[in-house]
Amino acid sequence: MSGFKKFLFRGNLVDLAVAFVVGAAFAGLVKDFANSFITPLIALLGGKPDYTRLAVTINGTTFPYGVFVTSAIAFTITAAIVYFLVVLPTAKLIERMDRGKEATERECPQCLSDIPVKASRCRYCTSEIVPATEVPY
Repeated sequence: MSGFKKFLFRGNLVDLAVAFVVGAAFAGLVKDFANSFITPLIALLGGKPDYTRLAVTINGTTFPYGVFVTSAIAFTITAAIVYFLVVLPTAKLIERMDRGKEATERECPQCLSDIPVKASRCRYCTSEIVPATEVPY
């Protein structure tokens, strides 16, 4: 039983559970944002994107393809919201924060592997390299 308790309270499992809960809450937030702001804007331009009533019947069997079309449109809108309002600004913020950081690795001119900046020999191909502090600029 102690092994099971260790498994449950390991940091990775708790982190995963927290990420799942936050992700679910964020999904609800994005969905509500899309329903409150994006879908009405689309409705102003070209009507509400609700195609759930579209279906085709073959030999008495109904295929409601409109449900899929509506879900695909909702997914595309949600993905665009997440990309433009979360991913893109976060990437720019991280890029801005990393701008002043000093590089810790550089590329070996012989084998193109990443090696420490101050290395005088490549750990992969063992070729001698001029340390970065001695490289003339």
